[in-house]
Amino acid sequence: MHQRVGPPYSQDLVRRLAEAEVVAVLTGAGVSAESGVPTFRDPDGLWQKFRPEELANVDAFLRNPTLVQGWYAHRRAVVEEVAPNPGHAALAELEALVHERGGTFLLITQNVDGLHQRAGSEHVVELHGSLMRSYCVDCERSVSRDELAAIESGEAAACAACGGLIRPDVVWFGEMLPEAALRQAEAAAVASDVFLSVGTSGVVFPAAGLPLAAGAAGAYVAEVNPVASEIARHLDETVRGRAGEVLPDLLRAVRALR
Repeated sequence: MHQRVGPPYSQDLVRRLAEAEVVAVLTGAGVSAESGVPTFRDPDGLWQKFRPEELANVDAFLRNPTLVQGWYAHRRAVVEEVAPNPGHAALAELEALVHERGGTFLLITQNVDGLHQRAGSEHVVELHGSLMRSYCVDCERSVSRDELAAIESGEAAACAACGGLIRPDVVWFGEMLPEAALRQAEAAAVASDVFLSVGTSGVVFPAAGLPLAAGAAGAYVAEVNPVASEIARHLDETVRGRAGEVLPDLLRAVRALR
């Protein structure tokens, strides 16, 4: 593993990104944090007295749907007040660059805030779902934001079609990741020529296993993070720094080489 102390990234990484036919990227909470999105465990105003584990699970939802729906409504409001940062924009630009030369690109995110899509990323797999979507737990129908209006008045939101409870389309504690999303992410990882892991701690599996799977299949795997992740020692290159600072500069270098 090559750890850069001077320049933030190697020319080898620049060259490989400029030539890669298949690029996959995994992003974590660090990317969203640069936009001002609190990480999952950050204390947050009225919700400081609750631990995430107390709210982000099926039992808590069934026991007190109004409380859980209210927490997620608050999280949505926070996300809607922030904007994608230069790191998000650079990843959207990387996708466009790879597609310009007829290559394949997939962005795999553990984030649920939709900021990658707002920045212009098109091929995105959301491993943990999205705060911006909700569905009925009984009929499984996707519901509109209008059907969530009851939350604002302190009542539980119910499905207009069947009266069932409405939950956010996110993965809760004790739940499996969406099978199709995980399969797509794993396939992209093992097919990639270059795999970037950005703003993730490397602690939460199975997502943390994707860079390792990519490396085992022959990809060049680089990490962009202010501090070393739990899997950094197994990767080809570690780039110390914030995504919003490193990635735009990296993309300029890739375009200059092309």
